[in-house]
Amino acid sequence: MARAIIDLLKGWPNPALLPTVQIKIASSVALSNADVSTPALSYGPDPGYEPLREHIADWLTQFYQTLSRIPAERICITGGASQNLACILQVFSDPLFTRNVWMVSPTYFLACRIFEDSGFHGRLRSVPEDEEGIDIEYLRKALKQSEMKARAEGNTQPTLKPTRPWSKIYRHLIYAVPTFSNPSSRTMSLQRRQELVQVAREYDACIITDDVYDMLQWPTDKTTAQPSREHARLPRLVDIDRTLDGGAEREGSDGFGNAVSNGSFSKIAGPGCRTGWLEGTKKFAWGNSQVGSSRSGGAPSQLTSTFMSKLMESGDLQRHIFQTLQPTYARRYQSMISAIEDHLLPLGVTLPQTSRDVVGGYFIWLSLPAPIQAEEAAMRARQEENLIIAPGPIFAVYGDEKAVDLERKVRVCFSWEEEGMLAEGIQRLAQVIGSMQRDQRQQAQ
Repeated sequence: MARAIIDLLKGWPNPALLPTVQIKIASSVALSNADVSTPALSYGPDPGYEPLREHIADWLTQFYQTLSRIPAERICITGGASQNLACILQVFSDPLFTRNVWMVSPTYFLACRIFEDSGFHGRLRSVPEDEEGIDIEYLRKALKQSEMKARAEGNTQPTLKPTRPWSKIYRHLIYAVPTFSNPSSRTMSLQRRQELVQVAREYDACIITDDVYDMLQWPTDKTTAQPSREHARLPRLVDIDRTLDGGAEREGSDGFGNAVSNGSFSKIAGPGCRTGWLEGTKKFAWGNSQVGSSRSGGAPSQLTSTFMSKLMESGDLQRHIFQTLQPTYARRYQSMISAIEDHLLPLGVTLPQTSRDVVGGYFIWLSLPAPIQAEEAAMRARQEENLIIAPGPIFAVYGDEKAVDLERKVRVCFSWEEEGMLAEGIQRLAQVIGSMQRDQRQQAQ
C-alpha cells in the first residue's frame, strides 16, 4: 500500500490555523451595524476603508517601533500583495522607459508573471544574495550598465505613460522579500537595507518589498519560555527610506520616495480575505489609490476591509498572531529543523544564516551536497517516497535563469502539511539523498 503523500511544496497556511471563528464574529459585528454595513457594501473611497487604515497605521507603528506614528495617509488598502504589485506597475512604471526589474534571486517566481504582464518580458534581471542579503555591489554595477545603455539609446523620457500629478515613472524597479524570504528564508541585514535605499535613491529606483512574513517570527532557541515576539527585529525598507538622511520627503526630493511596503492579511488571517495594504510616502500611497481599477470600482476589498477592521479593533487578530500563529509555527519549524539536523546535515546538506537568533516565515532553504541536482531529487522524492518538494530552479528569475546557480537548492515548507508529518517528510528526503549518493558511488567504481 502506497504511503500517504507529504506535501512540503505548498506555501499555504494549514486550515487549522485559519481564524474562522474570529472572522465570523468580526463580520457579524460589521454587518449588524448600518453605519458599517452600508459603506461596506458600497463603493469605497480610493485609499480604502478609513478605520482599517487607522488600525493598520497604529499596529505597524507598534510592531516596527517607528520613531513616530505612521500616519494613515501613508496607508492604501489593496486587494492583497499580488494584486497591488500589478497596481504599482500600472501607476509607477513605463514598460519602455523603466529600464529593468531587478529581482533578488532566488525569487518568488510567481511575481515574474506579474512583471511580464506589465510589459517587462525579457527585462527581468537576477541579483544574487549572500548571507547578509542582496549583493549591493553586483546591483550597483548592473544599474550603472543599464543606465549607460538607456542613455546611449536615447531612452530619457517615459513614452507610453502620460504625465500625471499623482504619479511618477521610475527608471528602475527592485523587488525583494527582505524578511524570512520566500524561498531562501534569509533575512536582509540592517546594513544591506540601508545601502539598498541609498542605491535606489542614486539610480531613481523604486524598491517594492513583500513584507508578508514579518509578523511570523520566533526565537531559534528551542528552550525559550516565550516563543512569540511582538516587535520586529529590523526596520522595513520603507521605514529606512522614511528617516534615512532626511527621509523620503527631504528637501529637494519629489516626495514619492524610493521604497514601498506590500503588506497582506493572507499569511496572518487567510489568503481568501484578498485584503492587504501598501505603505509608502503620502504621495505614493495616494498615487497608488488612483490606479484606474480603483477609480472605477472603488477601493479593493471594501467589504472584507470592514471585517479586518473589526478583527483588529477587538484585538482578535493580534491575539491570533501572537498566541496561535507564532507558537504553532515555531513548533512546526523546530520539528522540521530537528529532523534536518538529524537526517540531512550528516549527508552534507547545509542551511543558510545558521547564526540567527530569530527566524520565521513559512520556508527552509536547503543546499544539497554536490553533485546532487535538485530537480532529479524532487522527481525521485515524488516517485520513490510520495514526497513533494520545491526544486531550486523554479525560483529563478524568468529570462535570467543562469545568472544565479540554483541547481542544488531545495525549498521545504512547514506551514501546510500536518504537523506530525513534517519530520517524516524530511526523513523521506534523507532516504532519497542517501540513495542518490549510493548510486553515485557505485557509478564511480
